Amino acid sequence: MNIQNLMVTGGCGFIGSNFIRYLLGRADFTGRIINVDTLTYAGNPDNLKGIENDYPDRYLFERADICDLGRMEEIFSRHGIDAVCHFAAESHVDRSIKDPGAFIYTNIVGTFNLLEAARAHAEGFVLFHHISTDEVYGSLGPEGLFTETTPYSPNSPYSAAKASSDHLVRAYGATYGLPITVSNCSNNYGNYQFPEKLIPLIVLNAKEGEKLPVYGDGRNVRDWLYVEDHCDAIWTIMRSGRRGETYNIGGNMEMENITIVEMICDILDEIEGLSTGAPRRDLITFVKDRPGHDRRYAIDFTKLREELGWMPSESFESGIRKTISWYLENSEWVRRVKNNEYHSWISKQYGE
Repeated sequence: MNIQNLMVTGGCGFIGSNFIRYLLGRADFTGRIINVDTLTYAGNPDNLKGIENDYPDRYLFERADICDLGRMEEIFSRHGIDAVCHFAAESHVDRSIKDPGAFIYTNIVGTFNLLEAARAHAEGFVLFHHISTDEVYGSLGPEGLFTETTPYSPNSPYSAAKASSDHLVRAYGATYGLPITVSNCSNNYGNYQFPEKLIPLIVLNAKEGEKLPVYGDGRNVRDWLYVEDHCDAIWTIMRSGRRGETYNIGGNMEMENITIVEMICDILDEIEGLSTGAPRRDLITFVKDRPGHDRRYAIDFTKLREELGWMPSESFESGIRKTISWYLENSEWVRRVKNNEYHSWISKQYGE
C-alpha cells in the first residue's frame, strides 16, 4: 500500500495526535499527513507541538470542519488526498446525554461528507479507515466478549451516532466499491487525553488531593488499551487488513473502574504522599450513576491477532505508570488545557 497524502481527521485530539506522532516516526510510511481538525474543546494544538518543525515537508495542518462538505472536497482536491484515517468525532458519553444533536451532526453528517469527498475522488484512492468504538455493541453480562459479528445495540446518543457512521462506511464500501476498513476499539488511555475522561481525571484530582468521583458502585468493567498499542493496531489494519472488513482492537485487560481508581491512588501515594498523610483512597466519592451506563465491555481481537499478527505490547500496570508519569511531567500542558489557554493560540492563528 503506497499512501502519498493521508488525511487524518481529528488529528489534534487524543488518539489522532498520538497516531500522527507514531506514523511520522515509522520507516514504512514516507508520505505526507494532512491533519484536518476544527479545534473544538478536545482538539488541542499543543498535542502536536514541534511536529511542523520536525517534519516541515511531511506534515500540514488544515483547520476545517468535517461537517462542511465544500471544504472537505476542496482539501481533497488541493492536497491530492489518496487515503483517510478518520478519528474526528464527538466522543464523551456524558456530553452526548446533555447535547445529543452535536453528536448526530458531527459523527454521522461529518462521516457522510468525508465518504462523499472520497467517492468524488475515487480514482487513485487507496483507503478510508474508520475509527470506531466497542460501545456500538451495547453492554455485556458477566461472561462473553464482543466479536466483529456481535449485533449492534448502542445505549447512548454517542454510541448510536458511532454505530450509524460505521454502517455508512460499510455501505459505501459495498455500494460504491470504496476501499474501506473499520476498527472498533476498547477504552484508550495514555498521553494527551483530555481530563474529562476517567484516567486523567482521577490522576489529576488525586495529585491535588481533590475528590475522586466514581459512578454508581464502581464495578463497571472496561477493557483498557494503551493508546500507542492502538496506533500500532490501526496502522497494521491499514497496511494489511482485508478491504471491506471490520477488526476489533482490545487491550486484553478487563478491569473494574474502582480497581483502576485504587491503583492510581496507590501509585501516586508511592511517588509522593499527601501533605495530610492520608491515603488517596480516602478521596474516592461514589456519585449517582449516569443514565444508560453500560455495565461491561470486553473485546475479542482474535481476528486481528490471527489474520494480521497483532498483539498489545503494554500491560495495564506498565501503561498506567507511563501515563501517570507523563501527566506529572507535563504540568504545563495540563495547566493550559484546564485553563483553555490554547484557544488564544487558535484565535491568533485563525480567529474565532
